[in-house]
Amino acid sequence: MQRKSWAEANCPMARSVDLIGEWGSLLILREAFGGVRRFDDFQKQIGISRNLLTTRLKKLVDGGVLERRPVHSDAKRHEYVLTEKGEDLFATIVALRQWGDRWLFPKGDYPADMLDGRDQSPVARIEVRSEQGRKLKLANLTLKARRTDKSSRRSISRPRKG
Repeated sequence: MQRKSWAEANCPMARSVDLIGEWGSLLILREAFGGVRRFDDFQKQIGISRNLLTTRLKKLVDGGVLERRPVHSDAKRHEYVLTEKGEDLFATIVALRQWGDRWLFPKGDYPADMLDGRDQSPVARIEVRSEQGRKLKLANLTLKARRTDKSSRRSISRPRKG
């Protein structure tokens, strides 16, 4: 059964999930952020079949998240490197890791600490902030639909509690 594509959906979440949300894709990105570049190294680190890895890498390359380039100018072997678009997923990967540390392991018993490479201080928790720097919670968020027809703008907001 072929899954539905959300690549053309009018929703940034749906389009993002379509590109990076398939089984194994986020683990490929985790490894790419960790410096893995070669097909065999991705396969070894993730334990994914060659066919599935090929499919996922192709989608990430076609989507502009990774770039496939020859290891040497005359080489037949290639490596996969994060593009600017891929590097822009950094905060997403860190937030997902922090969420997993907090909710999917016994308190304080996660596999590794994330540290600043310069001074070895712990990485602060990712927070959502307004452009003015105010920390936002879900109740503070409002989505305002954007339309080419200015008269059809509407505000979408969550009801506030209490």
